[in-house]
Amino acid sequence: MPIAVYVLGLSVFALGTSEFMLSGLLPPIAEDMGVTIPQAGLLISAFAIGMVVGAPLLAVATLRLPRRTTLISLISLFGLGQVAGALAPSYELLFASRVVSALACAGFWAVGAAVAIAMVPKDQRARAMAVMIGGLSIANVLGVPAGAFLGEHLGWRSAFWSVGAASAIALAGILTLIPKIPLPAEKPSIGRELRIYRDRQVWLSIGITALAAGGVFCAFSYLSPLLTEVAGLDSGWVPWILGLFGIGALVGTTIGGRVADAHLFGVMIWGITASTAFLTALAVLASVQAAAIALSFLLGVSTFFTAPALNARMFNVAGAAPTLAGATTTAAFNLGNTGGPWLGGTVIDADLGFAATAWAGAAMTVTAIALTTIALRLDRRTRPAATRVIASSAAPAPAAAPAPAPAPAPVAAVAETV
Repeated sequence: MPIAVYVLGLSVFALGTSEFMLSGLLPPIAEDMGVTIPQAGLLISAFAIGMVVGAPLLAVATLRLPRRTTLISLISLFGLGQVAGALAPSYELLFASRVVSALACAGFWAVGAAVAIAMVPKDQRARAMAVMIGGLSIANVLGVPAGAFLGEHLGWRSAFWSVGAASAIALAGILTLIPKIPLPAEKPSIGRELRIYRDRQVWLSIGITALAAGGVFCAFSYLSPLLTEVAGLDSGWVPWILGLFGIGALVGTTIGGRVADAHLFGVMIWGITASTAFLTALAVLASVQAAAIALSFLLGVSTFFTAPALNARMFNVAGAAPTLAGATTTAAFNLGNTGGPWLGGTVIDADLGFAATAWAGAAMTVTAIALTTIALRLDRRTRPAATRVIASSAAPAPAAAPAPAPAPAPVAAVAETV
C-alpha cells in the first residue's frame, strides 16, 4: 500500500474526530449555548449537511485542479473551521463553523478517496479504503474519547482546539509525504462523470449507504445521554465507552477491509444485519449497564465492518467517474449522518426517550438490507459497462479500459455493510 494512502488515513483521523466528537460533547455544549440536547444534536446534522452538499460541489469544482494542491487547501480550511468553532460566541456561529468545516471535510474525502483508489489495483480498492476509514476508526478509539474527556475537564472548546492542532499535523504530512498526482492524460469531463447518475445501481448504492450509516448514527449521536440517563452510568464513563466503540470500529474496519474485495455483498448484507440486531438489543436493554457497554462495542464492529465494502461498491458501479464516485459515497454516508440524528432528535422530542433512537435506527437499517438484496439481484442479471481506468500516481492511465466484473458474492444462502 503506497505511503500516501496512510498519510490520507492520518488526515482522516483529524476529520473524523471533528465529525464524531460531538456525540460526547452535546450536554456541555447545550448547557453553554442555552439550547436543548436535540438542538445541540443538530450541530451533528449541520456537519453532515455540509458534507452532503460539499462533496459533489467541490468534487466538480476541483475536477481539473492538481490533487495535492487541492488536498492542502482543503485541510487548511478545515483547520481554520475548528479554530472558528472554538472561538464561537453563539450557537448560530458555532453552527456556521460546523458547516464550513464540513464543506472542507467533504472535499477532502472526495479527492482523497479518488487519490487512494487511483494508486491501487481494483482488487485492492476495499483495502485502500479500509486504510482511510481506519483513520475514522482511530478517531473513534482516541480522538472522540479524548474530546469527551477534554470537554468534561477543560470545557468543550478545548476539544475544538485539539482538532485544530491535529489538522496542522495532517497538513505537514501532506506537504512532506504526498507526491504530486498527475491528472489523467484525457482531461476529466464533468458531463461524462455526471452520467453515472443515470445508473440505478448508483442510486441503490447511495440509498444503502445512507440508510446503513443513518441507522447507526440515529442512536450513536445520542449515546452519551443514553448512557447517563437511561443506563445510569456516571458521565466519566462516557469517554471510555466511546473509546470502546472506536476499538470495535478498528476491529470491524480491519476485518471488513480484508474480506470485502472478495465477498462484497456478503459483507454488506451480514454487516447491516448485525447492526440491526445490535440496535434492537440496545433499544430493549438500554437500562442494563453491561449490555449498553457491550453493544456500544459491537455496533462499532458491525458499522465499520461494512464501510470498506460500501465505499468499494460505489467505485465499482461508478468507475467511469472516480472523483464523483468518491464524492457521492461521502454524500451518501452523510445523508445518513444528517437523517439519523434528525430522526433521533424527533423521537426524543416526541418524549419516546433516548432508547427509542435505537428502534428508529433499526428501522433504517432494515430498509438498507432490503435495498442491498435488490442491488444483488440486479447485479447478477446485468453485465457491467466499460469504464475508464483511474489515473495512478505513477503514470497517466489509458483513456479507456474494460472494468472487471464486481467480485462474485458468496451469498447463495445469504440473508454486506460499511
